[in-house]
Amino acid sequence: MRDILLIVVYAFVGAGAAGLVGAGLLRVLRRRSVAVSLAVVASVAVTAMLSGTLAVAWAMFLSPHDLWVVTAVVAMAAVVSLGTALLLGRQVVVSARELAVAARDFGEGGVFTAPRVPAPAEFAALSRELSATSERLAAARERERALESSRRELVAWISHDLRTPLAGLRAMSEALEDGVVADPARYHRQMRTEVDRLNSMVGDLFELSRIHAGALTLSPARMSIHDLVGDALAGAVPLAREQGVRLVGDRVAAVPVEVDGREMTRVLANLLVNAIRHTPSDGTVAVAAERRAESVVLSVTDGCGGIPEDALPRVFDTGWRGTEARTPPGGAGLGLAIVQGIVEAHMGRADVRNVDGGCRFEVTLPAAGS
Repeated sequence: MRDILLIVVYAFVGAGAAGLVGAGLLRVLRRRSVAVSLAVVASVAVTAMLSGTLAVAWAMFLSPHDLWVVTAVVAMAAVVSLGTALLLGRQVVVSARELAVAARDFGEGGVFTAPRVPAPAEFAALSRELSATSERLAAARERERALESSRRELVAWISHDLRTPLAGLRAMSEALEDGVVADPARYHRQMRTEVDRLNSMVGDLFELSRIHAGALTLSPARMSIHDLVGDALAGAVPLAREQGVRLVGDRVAAVPVEVDGREMTRVLANLLVNAIRHTPSDGTVAVAAERRAESVVLSVTDGCGGIPEDALPRVFDTGWRGTEARTPPGGAGLGLAIVQGIVEAHMGRADVRNVDGGCRFEVTLPAAGS
């Protein structure tokens, strides 16, 4: 037992000395290539074994022949180990260089192309993350281009829509000033209508700017979706009567939701006004609400004749007006963008799809807990 203990102590001392030297070398060479570090690790492993063996041999007084045999075996192991470490280091260096080149191209061109050379698992994982980041950045750039395009269109449309009522107001005011108007009351009513239209457009712009700036503050409260729909339908009755459109809301379940009543009323009002304006006379606009799993789905179905499939993804874009069949008589195409912004602020989702004879807008909201 005593001999075994002495062997362990001498082997540990010899190997420990080699390990300390190796730790010092790794610290000095920590900024060098990983291939150099691997070579140092392999050399330390073999040297530690050789040092421990020599220490034990010296303590046990081995014969010169036995000591030579042990040294030769360890030396051959050192050569093989060092060669393997250098080969592995070269592979790691090549993979790192290829990844560095791909990362540089990513920074210059904005598109990451994964290296084709085989790489260690860690480098492969990093490459996959960079590829995923590249895809997310590409999608973000595409969204930014689409948003910028919609903003330019919005500025152009708003400029046109503001110019038209302003020109009409100026012409009517000049006619009133010149005293050439046979029926001033009619002109006053028309001017009031144009002012209300301008006020509505400015209000929509202000609401949309709050949404885009993240400044929309919600005051959620528990309420029934049935009450929300009832109030919105009552507010839309005059416009529906004027357009000759029937409003149907008999499929609305009394499901509780946690929403900001004022903002959600605006969502319903925008959807109803949009549906009524695009439904022909004697058509029907139907409102329904039901619970699906943990959500409440509110739908507004109109009789517009449908939206072209290629235009469906753009329906909620800022300033979108669609084709001639859905070009509104007034407004700046902000209503549906406001709907989407308010619904998403409620952690919900706004969708649209074509149905027989028209289209259906659906608002999905989280259901209130019981």
